[in-house]
Amino acid sequence: MSFVSSEEKTLAFVAAMLGASPKGPPKARERRRPVVTVSRQTGAGGNAFGEALCEWLEKAQPKGRGSWVVVDKELVDKILEDEALPDRLASWSPEDHLAGVSFVIEELLGLHRASSRPVQETTETILRLGEMGNVVIVGRGANVILGHRPEAFHVRLVASLESRITNIAELRGTSKKAARAYVEAEDKARRSFIRRAFQADVNDPLLYNLVINVDRVPIDEAARIVGEAVLARV
Repeated sequence: MSFVSSEEKTLAFVAAMLGASPKGPPKARERRRPVVTVSRQTGAGGNAFGEALCEWLEKAQPKGRGSWVVVDKELVDKILEDEALPDRLASWSPEDHLAGVSFVIEELLGLHRASSRPVQETTETILRLGEMGNVVIVGRGANVILGHRPEAFHVRLVASLESRITNIAELRGTSKKAARAYVEAEDKARRSFIRRAFQADVNDPLLYNLVINVDRVPIDEAARIVGEAVLARV
């Protein structure tokens, strides 16, 4: 049996959704599939949680609800870099269904500055991934971008600094000193990005449906808790 990576599965999912729905997403009156956003402190296991959540949801949800995929920062970048997908994503959102997208982007980004173009493109992509549903989006301010969507469930993963340093040291194969520098720099960069791009505080608990301390709640248990909450809403 051949192994299909998470990246390949996600890109195939996006391409299949675009191919299966050439006229765009279902009308607003039809049931929309859920989407989960994951904000995380560096080293708190955002991607591992996303994978565990997708696996749990696919097993627990009613039959016929479709597969789930994880989209992280790198995959958003790949979608944006693809020569075909951005244009097809744009055409996937007809005016009668996503009339508010431009307004939402303007509200998030403020003025139409040239320097905001990369953020605008990312915002548009996340909005349309949210339209597809059955997606767990890790990072990229997705909790703010999709904050207005009733079918979106927003999670924040936190952990102690020491445990996050240990996780990063093991993951990257570096010393604790180097891991600490990486964690602190990444945390600062993420806070700055959310503040600069969306005028929001990533640590504000009011942005999330649930904040989970993964020092106290293992990733698999956290996935079950969130999965049950997501399925209870659909």
